[in-house]
Amino acid sequence: MSDTTTQRPVEPGPAPAHTGPHGYASDKEAYLKRMRRIEGQVRGIARMIDEDVYCIDILTQVSAVTKALQAVSIALVEDHLGHCVVDAARSSEAEGAAKVREASDAIARLVRS
Repeated sequence: MSDTTTQRPVEPGPAPAHTGPHGYASDKEAYLKRMRRIEGQVRGIARMIDEDVYCIDILTQVSAVTKALQAVSIALVEDHLGHCVVDAARSSEAEGAAKVREASDAIARLVRS
């Protein structure tokens, strides 16, 4: 009996999980404060829609929330590169390469969004 299944090339999985504190750990409270502020802005937008506020005013607030989230994203990327990627590269070339690929993929997702 022959096996009719085709074998696909094995793709590398995600980079190993970082076991120590994450790059943002020292700024965790600041990140949480920023996210609570953004959460409040989003609730404000929902309220504006509920209250039939002028479209352009709502779009202005959506733009502000988008920029705030982008700022958080950039800061997280910087923390990740400066901490997680650097630590992985110090550990081994393979771990460093995996973390760089992971970071590149995350940046690509951010750019597309």
